[in-house]
Amino acid sequence: MEEHRDDVGARMGMWIFIFTELLLFGGLFLVYAIFRNQYSDNFHTAAHELNAFVGALNTVILLISSATVAMAITAVQKGNKSLALILVGITLSMALLFLINKYFEWGHKIHLGIYPGSELLIKLEHGELLFFGLYYFMTGLHVFHIFVGMVILSVIFFKIKSGKIHATDYVLLENGGLYWHLVDLIWIFLFPLLYLIT
Repeated sequence: MEEHRDDVGARMGMWIFIFTELLLFGGLFLVYAIFRNQYSDNFHTAAHELNAFVGALNTVILLISSATVAMAITAVQKGNKSLALILVGITLSMALLFLINKYFEWGHKIHLGIYPGSELLIKLEHGELLFFGLYYFMTGLHVFHIFVGMVILSVIFFKIKSGKIHATDYVLLENGGLYWHLVDLIWIFLFPLLYLIT
């Protein structure tokens, strides 16, 4: 009975954490919306510098990773340890692929001289400067969440492998899956806001 109460507490704790994260990003989305309304022409111009194809590719990657982590939970519930390991491994691979794409995307922007504090950025219109500031801050914060998620999923992978996560004790995997769905959800909002609404 005590273990059951611990599981309920762990799940509740994760939902409270997710709520606070949604408040954080919700606040950033609100700031973005206010500035976009004030500097619509500048935001329109700046948004054309982003590669919508790369953004769409990263969206597909994260959607696949959300599906594989959800399937990993089902695999553990059914006692299929090897399948669960493969699925968590695929999720981690998708996360790494997302980071590689983001590295090349940011690298291209930096090569063009579009990065915080650059001479080119300082010479741009105020609204364009705000757009790129928000772009780097929000996508950077999202990348940080990806890194955290990868650490959590790596721990989960080894706990499944060692048998500590199994068919009757998988709350850590469930919470890790919830966190990863949060990462995916945030990107689903970031992608159209930054890349599509021009």
